Amino acid sequence: MVQFSSIFTGFTKSIAIRNGKKSKRDHVGRETADALAKEAKKNEMMLTSSNNLAVVFSKGGKKGINQDRFVVWEDFGCQDDMIFCGVFDGHGPWGHFVAKRVRKLMPPALLRNWQKRVDGTDGIDRSCFQFDIWKQSYFETCSIIDQELEQYADSFYSGTTALTLVRQGDLLVVANVGDSRAVLATTDDDGRLVSVQLTDDLKPNLPRESERIMQSRGTVLSCEDEPGVYRIWMPTVEGPGLAISRAFGDYYIKDFGLISEPELTSRNITLRDQFTILATDGVWDVMSNEEAVEIVSSTEEREEAAKRLVESAIWAWKRKRRGVPMDDISAICLFFHNIPPSKQQKFENKLT
Repeated sequence: MVQFSSIFTGFTKSIAIRNGKKSKRDHVGRETADALAKEAKKNEMMLTSSNNLAVVFSKGGKKGINQDRFVVWEDFGCQDDMIFCGVFDGHGPWGHFVAKRVRKLMPPALLRNWQKRVDGTDGIDRSCFQFDIWKQSYFETCSIIDQELEQYADSFYSGTTALTLVRQGDLLVVANVGDSRAVLATTDDDGRLVSVQLTDDLKPNLPRESERIMQSRGTVLSCEDEPGVYRIWMPTVEGPGLAISRAFGDYYIKDFGLISEPELTSRNITLRDQFTILATDGVWDVMSNEEAVEIVSSTEEREEAAKRLVESAIWAWKRKRRGVPMDDISAICLFFHNIPPSKQQKFENKLT
């Protein structure tokens, strides 16, 4: 275990780093996947940073305990070309427990379901349907997690979003449950760095979401004291309203249109693509996609990128939302290309 507290000052919890052994096999065996799953549950998060591909930072808001959780796992499943990242934004009185539980459950469950489908494609060219394998693996994983959470009383009036990403070689798969957002930074034909939003903020007033909610007898409306903030309500508008249309937990309203099924998108990474930002809504409530990409790209030291993004969002809250308690703010910056050896050595020196 290596503690990164000196670098990531401001974390509500220090980061535990676990170095996994690399394997050059085409795929891990079922026994390996199960062993990794058991090991994952022992740790609050997994993060290797041999190439400094991912940096993370989180800061609690002014509403109480920081309910955001995150995970980064390079060499996911002992695969040299795979990485798993995720941010989980808890809500409700016990949202931090739900977010922590989903963070623990998702990586090993996804790995097992992916391995099961890979094992079923022996002798077939999997490159043609890699995304389909991940899509079905994610659907099954989220269904299993939602069933698992139902046994915990703290998940009845509390829940969490889940924005996760898997990179497998040049394939990028993003799965979104809730209103956290993934944004890609890529270079256009003129050589300028531009932003591409990879996910939709899944709010109750999105047409496709509100249609499902109303078909389930739920109600979508904005209260006078929160103009523009739409929530799911039970038919009688009793109990708390929920400002997202997809989440884990929140069983009090699951029969009225709230679901935990993820929306998935994919992209083939090219040399033009530079990095992806995964961030909770505390960032996007006060910052545009373009502003976030500019902040990350202009950060001189890569390992400071997520911290600088979060701190910029904090200042934006103070300027733009005076009198409104600041939300928890968390971000992961996943870079697609290795940093120069000189900077890599400088980064490693900070760890010793």
